[in-house]
Amino acid sequence: MTVDALTDVAGVRVGHATRTGDGWLTGTTVVLPPESGAVAAVDVRGGGPGTKETDALDPRNVVQKAEAIVLTGGSAYGLDAATGVMAWLEEQGRGVRVGVDPTHVVPVVPAACVFDLGRGGDFRARPDAALGRAAVEAAAASALGARVREGGVGAGTGAAVGPMKGGVGSASVVLGSGITVAALVVANAAGSVMDPETGVLYGELFEGRVDYPEAHVHEAARRRLAETAAKNTPPLLNTTLAVVATDADLSKAQAQKLAGTAHDGIARAVRPVHLLNDGDTVFTLATGQRALDAEHPLALNELLAAGADMVTRAIVRAVRAAESVRGPGGEWLSYGELYGGR
Repeated sequence: MTVDALTDVAGVRVGHATRTGDGWLTGTTVVLPPESGAVAAVDVRGGGPGTKETDALDPRNVVQKAEAIVLTGGSAYGLDAATGVMAWLEEQGRGVRVGVDPTHVVPVVPAACVFDLGRGGDFRARPDAALGRAAVEAAAASALGARVREGGVGAGTGAAVGPMKGGVGSASVVLGSGITVAALVVANAAGSVMDPETGVLYGELFEGRVDYPEAHVHEAARRRLAETAAKNTPPLLNTTLAVVATDADLSKAQAQKLAGTAHDGIARAVRPVHLLNDGDTVFTLATGQRALDAEHPLALNELLAAGADMVTRAIVRAVRAAESVRGPGGEWLSYGELYGGR
């Protein structure tokens, strides 16, 4: 049975750690592959990225696999969450062996952050190593194939998409070959996810599931968004983050191509995208459990296309699952509150 989420890729787990209230509106999400790790790659397109250990994923470099991927709030400060994840993995003996003693390992934990500083009211309330550890422990404790919580959780807790509330979303598909491709996204874009003329989500236009709001509903939503945007402090930086996972057996170069193509999924759902104020970053994980069909010349292309499609769907689900937030740091209305649960 599938759950239409990143965890449909066998062996992949997801854990969130969330902090809200008393000035907090932020969190961390950890993607934990099987204990043997997963071939990993990354593609960064935004002009203002905040990342850690991404150079290690270059196909020209020695590292082949990652032990975890960390997505976190807190801008560059929040990258400290990866330290807590590394410490937990070291205790499990998971990482690149660097000595005679089996405990001498260096876990490869690439990380990327979104900007949510001050959205809960306190600029200094941001993820740290303890929150990262809580997220990886939540991932490790979760059941295989468990549903992934969406909306304002983990790294999506303080996320915003344009003037609306953003969050975490996930989606998956099983191809005709039996290969699974899935995505998890933190939607926190400077651009908009919604057509300003109709109120339809761009991602749903692409998917062909168009359900146009009534004109008076859309007009009321536009007024409310304009009012809240005028009161909120303009965001200085944003970012959409994604992890695309598959059980296919990919090389690092193929995994990097998947990360690059998956950015198309962001571009379909967010306009404009990859701006100087974005840090848009896509990671890929390939667990290697299923071989690509060598006799099917388009097998890899099919997988690449599916990665982009799942990113688009995951962004739509993030926006649909988000709930409005009102607090000392500002007010971000959800698409559901504005347009109903259509």
